[in-house]
Amino acid sequence: MSNHLAVSVLDLVGLRAGEPAGSAIARSVDLVRHVEQWGYKRYWLAEHHAISGLACSATSVLIGHLAGATKTIRVGSGGVMLPNHAPLVVAEQFGTLEALYPGRIDLGLGRAPGGDFHTMRALRRDLQQSGEDFPALVDELQTYLGPEKPGQVVKAIPGQGSNVPISLLGSSDFSARLAAIRGLPFAFAAHFAPEYLYAATQLYREYFRPSEKLREPYLMLAAQVIAAETDEAARRLFTTPQQRFLRLIRNQPVELLPPVDSMERLWQDWERAAVANKLSAAIVGSDSTVKAGLEKMVNDTGADELIVVTDTYEHADRLESYQRVAGIAASINVKPALALGA
Repeated sequence: MSNHLAVSVLDLVGLRAGEPAGSAIARSVDLVRHVEQWGYKRYWLAEHHAISGLACSATSVLIGHLAGATKTIRVGSGGVMLPNHAPLVVAEQFGTLEALYPGRIDLGLGRAPGGDFHTMRALRRDLQQSGEDFPALVDELQTYLGPEKPGQVVKAIPGQGSNVPISLLGSSDFSARLAAIRGLPFAFAAHFAPEYLYAATQLYREYFRPSEKLREPYLMLAAQVIAAETDEAARRLFTTPQQRFLRLIRNQPVELLPPVDSMERLWQDWERAAVANKLSAAIVGSDSTVKAGLEKMVNDTGADELIVVTDTYEHADRLESYQRVAGIAASINVKPALALGA
């Protein structure tokens, strides 16, 4: 038996230079409506703070907005950076979302700050807090979303008993190991940390323990993908995310910039190497090239689902890429997997 490769979307709500956040959010609404029609499984929104060029800081607000604009696609966080928030507040927010959109809300959790050190301090207030308490925070959050326990004093209302599906996100072995031990789905951030991809995914499968939530490992991979009519056209579109990562390592705003014919005059050799390292898992090209890349990634990792990250300057190019990827994924057969949030 076989089934088709499941594909989903990760959106950072990218801004163009000088445009209002509302314009970028409107593009996200248009995109989620299209990918819902094209058969994408879920639409996740990232959490980043104080980064010029990204409008995804209020993740739960965006989730509600996009869920309200759609009917069937799952909408969730990719992810909520849990150390930034009180678990009770997260449970109340996602419990409310689940009450509004039953059976359609995902809660992906990460432990990074989603911003620089100063922003982390402004968000967390408790300066002694660190990512090392992430497992305890996950436990507390699961308590608020699960069935009420005898003697439980604090309850999430809404939230208690909602059982909003939780996935752990990561770019190293920490969350991979934790997801495995807790029997939770795991999503790896290969779209910016490809160097740890194979080690983390292998560790997740090796240490996985079945749980009430999940009987078998469920692995999702986030990857940069751009599909276009030709390899050359796709590579030109790819210069937009290349410029974003170049500006990121220069500590500059990361707004979407128009594609260029060549990057050679824009970066130094060490910068080119740094950007290439961050984007080494990217799959860019024509339909046949992208299909070969997706098949290799799935075969090499055993991924159950691909979370597609596509940022182009023109919205029409982004729509075209996601539509092409939907068609490509439908032609790729993978092993049957336990459906997450089905």
